[in-house]
Amino acid sequence: MSDGDTPADTAAPTTRTLHPGEGGYDEALAEWDLQQDPDRPAAVSTASGREEAMRLVHAIATSADDAIAPALEAVDDLEAIGEALRHVLVGGVPSVEAFAAEVADAEGGDPLPAHQATKIIGEVLAELD
Repeated sequence: MSDGDTPADTAAPTTRTLHPGEGGYDEALAEWDLQQDPDRPAAVSTASGREEAMRLVHAIATSADDAIAPALEAVDDLEAIGEALRHVLVGGVPSVEAFAAEVADAEGGDPLPAHQATKIIGEVLAELD
């Protein structure tokens, strides 16, 4: 190895794992969302879409088997729910925590932990795609 060569193990990683609360986490979520469909406009949440999304997340969280598909069958406007949930997810941890608190206020019970709400939201969005 000559003086100008660098060992392969010192190369910069191509991926990095970010955790909620770390610097860049919220920005990484927004970038990831854009990468999923670059032609899709920014997420826009409507009041009715958010309300229906809250009912859906509550129904999934309180079901015995966390079944997504049966819960989605009861939804009137899948697109509005998808947009509302994308809007929540891209907002990062504070947005997810606020959404979980809204769900608890509207539907009853304790707020879901942010990681559980994020998991449900991600699974719903994956099912919608």
